[in-house]
Amino acid sequence: MLVWYTNVFLEGSVRNLYALFAQQGVFSTIYAIWKPVFFGTVPAWKMLALFVGVELVLMKILPGKKIQGPMTPKGNTPMYKANGMMSFLFTVGLFLLGSLGLGLFSPGIIYDHLGGLLGTLNLFSLVFCLFLYFKGRYKPSTIDSGTTGGVIFDYFWGMELHPRLWGWDIKMFTNCRFGMISWGLILISFAAKQYELYGLANSMLIAVALQLLFVIKFFVWEQGFLQSMDIMHDRAGFCLCWGCMVWVPAVYTSPALFLVNHPYRLGPLLFLVILLSGIACIFINYLADRQRQRVRGNNGQCMIWKRKPELIFANYKTEWGEERQSLLLVSGWWGVSRHFHYLPEILAAFFWSMPALFGYYMPYFYLTFLILLLLDRAYRQERRCAMKYGQDWNEYCKRVPFRLIPFVY
Repeated sequence: MLVWYTNVFLEGSVRNLYALFAQQGVFSTIYAIWKPVFFGTVPAWKMLALFVGVELVLMKILPGKKIQGPMTPKGNTPMYKANGMMSFLFTVGLFLLGSLGLGLFSPGIIYDHLGGLLGTLNLFSLVFCLFLYFKGRYKPSTIDSGTTGGVIFDYFWGMELHPRLWGWDIKMFTNCRFGMISWGLILISFAAKQYELYGLANSMLIAVALQLLFVIKFFVWEQGFLQSMDIMHDRAGFCLCWGCMVWVPAVYTSPALFLVNHPYRLGPLLFLVILLSGIACIFINYLADRQRQRVRGNNGQCMIWKRKPELIFANYKTEWGEERQSLLLVSGWWGVSRHFHYLPEILAAFFWSMPALFGYYMPYFYLTFLILLLLDRAYRQERRCAMKYGQDWNEYCKRVPFRLIPFVY
C-alpha cells in the first residue's frame, strides 16, 4: 500500500514519505492511507469478480496441450492444460475491446482504482488463503498434504501441494493466470494513463514493452514453469497465493507505476541500448530454461551448443524407498553457474527499471526484492538438492563451482 501511495501521491519520493512519517507519525500515516481502501471499494470488487470469472472460464474452455507434471514425493502425477498464452492474449483483447473499442471504461481504469484494488485483493487473498488452510486440513485433493502442527506456519506455507477445486488447479490459477495476466493488464493500464495525462514517453514504452515480453516469455515457457520449484515444492498457502494475487500486482508493476507521473524522454541511443539489453537478457533467460527442459525431455539425447550435453546422473530415493534418477546438466548455460537463469532475470528487471533513471529509489524497489527472493530461492533449492542427491550433488558443485555469478558468487 505504501508503494502505491508513494508513487501516486508523493511523487515516488521516499524522502516525502519519510517527511510524512515525521510529521504525522508512522502509524497515523499508515492508518490514514489504509482506512479509505482497507475493505476495498465497490468498483474494485466488481473488477476483481469479473477478472476471476473470466480467467476461470478461459482455463476451462480454451484449448491447450495436456501436460503431465513431475511426480510428487508421494507418487501423484498432476495433469495440466497449458493454455496460458491464449488466455493472456484473449484477456488483453477483451480489455482493449471494452476500453478502446466499445468505450465501456477508460483504459486507465486500473490505475484510477489501484488503491481500492489493492485493498480488495488483500482482503480477498487473506480469506482465500484461510479457505485453503481448512480445505487442506479437512478435505485435501491428494495425499500430498499435511500439517506441521503450527496453525500460523500452516496458513503461511500451505497445507496442500496440489490443491484442486471443481477441476481447477489452484496453484496454476494463482501463479499463471491471476498473477501473470494481471501483471500484463496493469502495465497496459499504466501506459494508457500516462498517455492520457502527458502523452506516452519512450521511457514508459521501454518499461512496459520489456515487462510484457517477459510475461509472454513466461507463457511460451509455461510447460517448463509447471516443473519449477514454485510448482513442485512450494505449497498453496499465504506465501505463494497472497504473493501472486497481491504482491505481484502491487510490487512487480511498481517501476511502470512510478513512470506514470514521470514521463522521461530518453535520447535515441540510450533508448536503444536499454531496450536491446533488456530484450537480450529476457531471451537468454528463456534459452537457459529451455535448454534444461530440452535435456530432461529428451533424457539427455540432444545437442547443447553443438555438443552432446555433459550430465551427472544423480540418484535419489522417494519417500516410498524407490530408487530414481535425475539428470543434472553441467554444460551450456548450466555450466556457467548453478542458477545461471536468475542472472539474466535480475538484469532484465534492472533494464525495465532503468528508464526511470537514478534520481529515485522507488522504481528499484522491485529489483531489490527480486535479488533477495532469488538468492533465497537458490539457497533453498541447493539445500533441498543436497539432501536429495547427496554425493552426486557434491560432484555437481565441483563441476559447476559458482552459484550465480561466475568468479564472484
